[in-house]
Amino acid sequence: MSRLRRTDAVNWSPALAHLADADPRILPLIERHGPPTIQPTADAVQSLARAIVGQQLSGKAAATIWGRVLALYPRNKLPPPAAILATPDAALRGAGLSGAKTAALKDLARHVLEKWLVPRRLPGLTDAEVAAVLLPVRGIGPWSVDMFLMFALARPDVLPVGDLGIRKGMQLHFGLRKLPEPDRMLKLALPWQPYRTVASWYMWRLLEPATT
Repeated sequence: MSRLRRTDAVNWSPALAHLADADPRILPLIERHGPPTIQPTADAVQSLARAIVGQQLSGKAAATIWGRVLALYPRNKLPPPAAILATPDAALRGAGLSGAKTAALKDLARHVLEKWLVPRRLPGLTDAEVAAVLLPVRGIGPWSVDMFLMFALARPDVLPVGDLGIRKGMQLHFGLRKLPEPDRMLKLALPWQPYRTVASWYMWRLLEPATT
């Protein structure tokens, strides 16, 4: 499987200090949940494949279907691109993928196999350059790009304005009457820069049930 480079651990302490100062309302979330668990990954194709599988699904449903997809292959691991392309569509559909997601997963494998997408180069690209490389892959849109930037490359300043969880979290965090639209989200998140990834992670945590 294709590997990424530059996977040194990220220290989020400067981000936490910045957010606590720029938006004190986020401090209780920092104290409750600790630093974010976001760290760069070594496997680009798996990260992108998982983003495709998880589109429009709850975290639990996405994890279940992802597990079924991996179970199709030896050692429950995503195989090299050629093996993905050789997998019968019916097998992937049987694991729970829609026809569109099956086609998207195979198009991702094709892009890697044909070297239109070279995973080892991605860490050296800007966020916009990464998007330009990934968006031509079928089934990868802005949300999938944002998830890859955040959870595979651990880029610090990503605000996924198309994510419903982030919208709901920001609605609660800022006491809004309705879900914010992208333009308003960008304005509200200005104080979070250059660490909007970390603030977004806490917006997701805000939606988790309180534990006693």
